[in-house]
Amino acid sequence: MFKLAARPNIYTSASLSVLTATALFSVASVSSAIPFLDKNLPTDKDAVLSVGVNVMAVKSAYNLDDNTEFRVLPGVFYDNNRVYARGAQAGAYLINDGTNQLSVYAQPSGNSFDPDDASGNLAELDERKISASAGVSYQRRTPIGAFRAQIATDVLDKSGGNTARLTYIGRISADKLTIYPSFGFEYFDEDYNDYYYGVTEAESAKSGVEPYKSNNSLNPYINISANYDFNENWAGFANQSLSYLPNEQYDSPMVNSRTDATTTLGLLYKF
Repeated sequence: MFKLAARPNIYTSASLSVLTATALFSVASVSSAIPFLDKNLPTDKDAVLSVGVNVMAVKSAYNLDDNTEFRVLPGVFYDNNRVYARGAQAGAYLINDGTNQLSVYAQPSGNSFDPDDASGNLAELDERKISASAGVSYQRRTPIGAFRAQIATDVLDKSGGNTARLTYIGRISADKLTIYPSFGFEYFDEDYNDYYYGVTEAESAKSGVEPYKSNNSLNPYINISANYDFNENWAGFANQSLSYLPNEQYDSPMVNSRTDATTTLGLLYKF
């Protein structure tokens, strides 16, 4: 199964992208004008813009005939100490003094379940769609790595749910290669889990699948990213993530695996 994830209905519409970008840049402008934030780093006028393409293999925990979905996505990386883009996430700093970073951000979120890719009774369930979330992130850099806390909400109201994440991020550099290992926990509230893993009474009556109502959950995950600079203009990017599903999600009749995994390979050009 091969899908181009750049389709408008996969992530966000053009209008949402424009509104999100406008809001983030507005926040950045306001924050730079607040007196007590004068200790923020100055705008980096030499910030490098990297643009490329990513190929993702998403192995879903859903019980599908083929639970590996391939996506082709644009990749953008940029950080001038005021606004940033990291792959599919865009944000603006409220505080950025080199040690502490407080920002607002927006990014795609959630999973996708297409009943056309399922067999038996599961093929009669409703579709679950990827949404977009907006939230607040705080990161503190220390001599042993960075610690990041994030909280976000579903702004497209697919699930209407809220999520939170606590992460440790390390950094290992060797010549042209930089590796970022990270691990932590992600919290999903009941609304999020009910949309992506629950089965309503109406769905059950239509499909014969047992109804299921989920609670909130705490999911451990690990991630490793690597960046290799081939030369001044070209760089390669790789990422592997693995998330463990607790019982609140795994007990769903829609699921047949304890893990969600995503493998990403990308090529970037630096302007």
